Amino acid sequence: MANIPVAAMIWMAWLRVARALALALVVLALGAFVARQFNLLDKQLVFFPSKVIQSSPGDLGLAYEEVRFETEDGVDLHGWFVPGTEPATEAITLLWFHGNAGNIGDRVENLLLLNQAVGVNIFIFDYRGYGLSEGSPSEKGMYLDAEAAIAYLRSRPEVTNDSDLVLFGRSIGAAVAVEMATRHDIRGLILESPFTSLRAMARLTHPVLSRIVPFGLVVQSRYESLGKMPHVNSPVLVIHGKADETVPVEMGLELFEAASYPKRLHLVDGAGHNDVYLFGGDEYFNAIKAFIEGDDG
Repeated sequence: MANIPVAAMIWMAWLRVARALALALVVLALGAFVARQFNLLDKQLVFFPSKVIQSSPGDLGLAYEEVRFETEDGVDLHGWFVPGTEPATEAITLLWFHGNAGNIGDRVENLLLLNQAVGVNIFIFDYRGYGLSEGSPSEKGMYLDAEAAIAYLRSRPEVTNDSDLVLFGRSIGAAVAVEMATRHDIRGLILESPFTSLRAMARLTHPVLSRIVPFGLVVQSRYESLGKMPHVNSPVLVIHGKADETVPVEMGLELFEAASYPKRLHLVDGAGHNDVYLFGGDEYFNAIKAFIEGDDG
C-alpha cells in the first residue's frame, strides 16, 4: 500500500471535519425549522397555561356571568363578564388580557379589587389552550382570540361601540392589547408590566443562547409592541413595578416614550412583575380609574 503524503492526510482530516460540521448545521437547521413550524419552542419557552381553574369570582362573592364564545377559526373560548358597580362608569367595559401563565382563575382576587375600586364592567377570558378554552396557544391565535372577545363584547347591550372599551393587558397580554389598539379606536389602552418585544426578552433571559441561535429560526412569536406603539391612536396608560424582576421597568419606559399623546405613566415602588396591584394600593386603582374616566386632574 502506497504511503499517503502528510499534506493529503491533513486535507482529508479537515474534509471529514467540514462534512461533519455541514451535516450538524443541516440537522440543526432542520430541527429549528421543524420546531418553528410546529410551534414547539414557543410552547416550552413562551406559554405556560394551566387547564384547571382553582377559583371563580363567585368564590369571593362577586356577581358574574359564565361566557362561551367562538373565534373566527372555530376555537371555543371561555371567560367571565363581571358587571360594573358604579352608574358613572357602568357604560364602560374593561377587556382584560392576562399574562402567559395559569388562567383566569389565578386573577380572581385582582378582579374583585378592580371591580370594587374602579366600578366598570370587566370581561376577562382565557386564550386558547388556557383554562376551559380549547386549542393550543400561539401569537397568531391570541390575536384571533382577542378579536373574538371584542366581537363578543360588541354583541352585548353594554357595549355600543369601540369607544366603550378599555383594553387592559398585563405582561404578554399587554402585547395582545397593543396589537388590538392598532386595529380598533378604543377608549383607552392600559399596559401593565409590558415588554418591548419577545426578541428583546430573549436577549435578556437567554443572552448566550440568543447570540448563538438565530431567534427567528426557532421561535414563531414576535410580540413586537415597541414598533406598534406609534400606530396606537388611543390614550395610553403604562403601569410598571420599579422592582420588576422579570421585565425591567426600562421596557415600560421605552413603550411609554414611543406612545403618542395623550399618555400617562404610573410607576409603583417595590412592585415586581405580578404584584403591582398589591404594592400599588389605592394609588394604583385611582390611577386606573382616573385614566378610564378621562380625569386630567
